[in-house]
Order: sequence, then structure tokens, then C-alpha cells
Amino acid sequence: MPCPFCMIAKHKLPATVIYENKAVIAFLDKNPVSQYHTLIVPKTHYKDIYEIDNDSLKDISVTAKKIASAYKKTLKIKAVNLLNASGKAAQQSVFHFHLHLVPRRENDGLDLWFESKSRAGKTPGMDPIVLDKLKAELKNKQ
Repeated sequence: MPCPFCMIAKHKLPATVIYENKAVIAFLDKNPVSQYHTLIVPKTHYKDIYEIDNDSLKDISVTAKKIASAYKKTLKIKAVNLLNASGKAAQQSVFHFHLHLVPRRENDGLDLWFESKSRAGKTPGMDPIVLDKLKAELKNKQ
């Protein structure tokens, strides 16, 4: 089955497109959690955060800022959530990298924040040896 976001990027599936350039397309979510809930999608297919190249990720981030700024100016929206799910365990439902831009208003009733399991004593402790390896790996990626 073809990727729906690739089809939207090629204008072969309908969508309410609010912004587009050569690398990115942004359109309103068909199942929004708030008014003007927007999906920002690279036109090139990347399954998730692990596949997307750095330039495409930068294009999406810059586009998110541009759209959030336009929403602030035009719609008087002063807050947004930027969300991404990468992988089935993270609840990714369309396997084409995308960023949700969720406009927020005071007292809108949405609660998109995370419940901390560590406060309930459910999160295992962090292994200092593993953390040292992680820090070394990240340092090598600079």
C-alpha cells in the first residue's frame, strides 16, 4: 500500500495544504486534537527519526518555526506543542517521518504531557556504566 504522506506530497491525495516548498509540505491533520493541528512532512520518504537525513530534519524544524510564528501573528496562538512518534512502540501510526504542530490556547482542556513513572517508583534506575557509554557515543556523533 502506498504511503499516504507521499501521496499527499505528490498531490495525489487531498489535504488542506497550508505551506509547501521544494523539500517540505505542511497540511492540517484530518483528525486534529486542536484547531489548526498541522502535520509537517518531508517530501522525500523517511520512515522515522532514524532514517531522516539532517538537512531534511532541519527543513522540518525551520518550517515548524515559520508556521508557529504565522499562527502566533495571524491566529493569536501563543503556544504550541511539537510532537513526533518514531517507531511502533512510540505509537507512530503513519510510517513516514512527520512532526505534529499542535496549537494551544489557555485552558483548552488538552493534556498532552507525560505522566512521570519515576514519581510512582516504576522506572528502573539508570546504570552509570551504560550512561558513560551513551555519553561517549553522543560525543563521537558531534
